[in-house]
Amino acid sequence: MFKATIDANLLKDSIESLSVLVDEARFRISPEGIAVRAVDPANVAMVSFDLPASAFDGFEADDSEIGVDLNKVTDILGVIDKNEKVLMELDEMSQKLLLQIGGLSYTISLLDPSTIRAEPKIPQLELPAEVVLNGTDLRKAIKAAEKISDHMLLGVEGDVFFMEAEGDTDRVRLDMPRDQLIDLKPGDARSLFSLDYLTDIAKPASKSNEVTLSLGLDFPIKINFAIPNSDGKVGYLLAPRIESD
Repeated sequence: MFKATIDANLLKDSIESLSVLVDEARFRISPEGIAVRAVDPANVAMVSFDLPASAFDGFEADDSEIGVDLNKVTDILGVIDKNEKVLMELDEMSQKLLLQIGGLSYTISLLDPSTIRAEPKIPQLELPAEVVLNGTDLRKAIKAAEKISDHMLLGVEGDVFFMEAEGDTDRVRLDMPRDQLIDLKPGDARSLFSLDYLTDIAKPASKSNEVTLSLGLDFPIKINFAIPNSDGKVGYLLAPRIESD
């Protein structure tokens, strides 16, 4: 059994945080809320998503697992008013998900969860440096880097967090000292990442006032933030690229 009412904006933000990496996902539903763990097809990035029951206007659920085509849900949410409430209800007999928005009713066929890639084990990394900044600052630097390169260096030097991209002839660098950040835990950190992935992750992250980056030396980056106006949380783990001399 699953029946819930949620703000359309919150549902859009939740689906976007997943769809930047995967087209389909297993939703683990429980009385406590909804959780998703997924890895992108190239095994470069993982996403961990948790939306507790408290984030919904109404939430009733037993333990279950459903497979969702995220593109279908995105298409539906793209044509509705952002201030609407969305009623979701699972029809277990037909394995379909009913979405009611205003006077509209959609019935979506669900995927067999066993046909979707199994949940990854999220590694527990202890990374030396931690940076907390506004999501719009992160996206601004990434958009500037896109004009120059296809990868970006992120790191910490003393009390300064930096983001740097270098192409064949051009270079862009943004330095953010401690007083321009929300918080900074200095540590040895310098890793190179694909801008394709950073660009996608920055889209949902840019809506958050606080994004936490955990970094090391040629280690994956952890990017964590809260879904706006909710108790929901999203975390990404992105593998580094190896710098070539």
